[in-house]
Amino acid sequence: MGRPTSNNAPQDGDFAILWRFLPMLWPNGETGLKVRVVISMLLVLASKGIVLAVPFLYKGVVDRMSAGEGLAETALTIILGLVAAYATMRFAGTLIDNLRNAIFERVGQNAARGFAQRLFRHIHALSLRFHLERRTGSLTRLVERGTKSIDSMLYFLLFNIAPTAIELAGIAVIFTIQFGFDLTAATLVMVVAYIIFTRKVTDWRNAIRREMNEVDQKAAQRAVDSLLNYETVKYFGAEDREAARYDKAIDAYADAAVKTETSLAWLNAGQALLTNLMMGGAMAYTVWGWSEGRFTPGDVVLVNSLLMQLYRPLNMLGWVYRSIKQGLVDMEEMFALLDTPSEVNDAPDAEPLAVANAHVTFDNVRFTYGDGREILKGISLDIPAGTSLAVVGPSGAGKSTLARLLFRFYEPQTGRILVDGQDIANVTQASLREAIGIVPQDSVLFNDTIGYNIGYGREDARLDEIEKAAKGAAIDGFIESLPERYDTKVGERGLKLSGGEKQRVAIARTLLKDPPILILDEATSALDSATEQDIQATLNEVMKRRTTIMIAHRLSTVVGADQIVVLEAGKVAERGTHKELLARGRLYADLWTRQAAERALEKAAV
Repeated sequence: MGRPTSNNAPQDGDFAILWRFLPMLWPNGETGLKVRVVISMLLVLASKGIVLAVPFLYKGVVDRMSAGEGLAETALTIILGLVAAYATMRFAGTLIDNLRNAIFERVGQNAARGFAQRLFRHIHALSLRFHLERRTGSLTRLVERGTKSIDSMLYFLLFNIAPTAIELAGIAVIFTIQFGFDLTAATLVMVVAYIIFTRKVTDWRNAIRREMNEVDQKAAQRAVDSLLNYETVKYFGAEDREAARYDKAIDAYADAAVKTETSLAWLNAGQALLTNLMMGGAMAYTVWGWSEGRFTPGDVVLVNSLLMQLYRPLNMLGWVYRSIKQGLVDMEEMFALLDTPSEVNDAPDAEPLAVANAHVTFDNVRFTYGDGREILKGISLDIPAGTSLAVVGPSGAGKSTLARLLFRFYEPQTGRILVDGQDIANVTQASLREAIGIVPQDSVLFNDTIGYNIGYGREDARLDEIEKAAKGAAIDGFIESLPERYDTKVGERGLKLSGGEKQRVAIARTLLKDPPILILDEATSALDSATEQDIQATLNEVMKRRTTIMIAHRLSTVVGADQIVVLEAGKVAERGTHKELLARGRLYADLWTRQAAERALEKAAV
């Protein structure tokens, strides 16, 4: 998945992201949230009114002092006035800011929640191809950074940029009225120079930020991959190798972080130079005007106070601009992820699948994964209701691809797949998958309880139904022997359970779902012979009264299938029953003889 922007033209991408982001400030159809936004902005205006009024108090005090009238009374007035003004300003500012934050918080959280939910749903809607090509560690870090940027950027736009613009406009009006347009023009020129400098340097820094994000993702990927493959690392004694690779990744991140902080130092120094030039020039101008009799000493204080107040948000503006730019960098890939089209979509007029008999048909199906290599080359299969079809053949023949196509994880390039005469391309994916259950070769479980993992087969399942499914999968005795029974945690990916126990949980989950169509995708190939026999007996019970597709490598598990199809190089090489295929003496018979010899050698070795 490519980036929507390039480093050569970042502004176009930035404006595009902002254009998509700004509607979050005015949530559609949410009157209550819009009221909160309006109240928050009114509080911002009130706060800026107070901030702009305070310097006039200082001006009045200084002018009275310089007049030399009523010194004792003036001194007391000055002290009491300053204390009252300071206390009032601090309290009013703190009160308004906290009220504003409290009122607006619901808007920010609602925007972040809504976008995160939308993104999460979209990721699940993306094709299996996308998830097979994407690293999970990188994906989760990308989503985390992007969604966290939403709330903070809303605050930046409403409570930093907008108030600074209001304050700058107010100061321009005051300077023009009190001191003439010359000081206003000089101030505006310096502010524009400050903004341009900040923007140019920040754009340069963002290239470094992008690099830091990339190496950060690589470090996260390295850590996640290593931890997920903990046992493999141990098997090969590769702890030092993994540590070295991780150290290389975080060393690259450290270098990028150093570049980021160094560039920040240059940016801060340049901003300080511009702000001090602005302050020095304005003060010199007002002192000169005082010497000419045009301005009072209080005017010097007024200009100084207004500029000092402007510098605080202006300095914050530099930080806010950097934060927004960094937020845009963080959100860039997140929006690109949201724009990634789903490969498989429901047709506009899609209807729910109506399953009467669960008769499955593959009609001249051709499929390629997109690398130019055709996996299925005109496959036609017919599986009558309530019967079983075994698909066997060498690795890479396209056996598991049939299951993925039936689930509509992919769409065939040509041909149709029918369930009770209905083309699955014309029914809703949800209803199709509701009608199909699968016991895969590698049963990956959630890091939760055994009860939760079995209950995942049906959302509204009761405990007694979960227990019944466990009994049907012959795992109830094992669960009852555990101290916490159905509340026992299975660990990440179910690592606390053995292979056979995980398979039985997967079978129980499918039993609870009670689908009319069942897929067994090499469900016992990873198990030892004794466990395989036990699991196979359980599967034979599960298969009764269901239309079943068995994808198998071990031919001994499919001898009882109603029909067996042998795939070779994406085509149907043979079909028939076990006895019929053995009698023909071709590919199936050759595979059977070879596996029988392997089993004999295994028994002899034992």
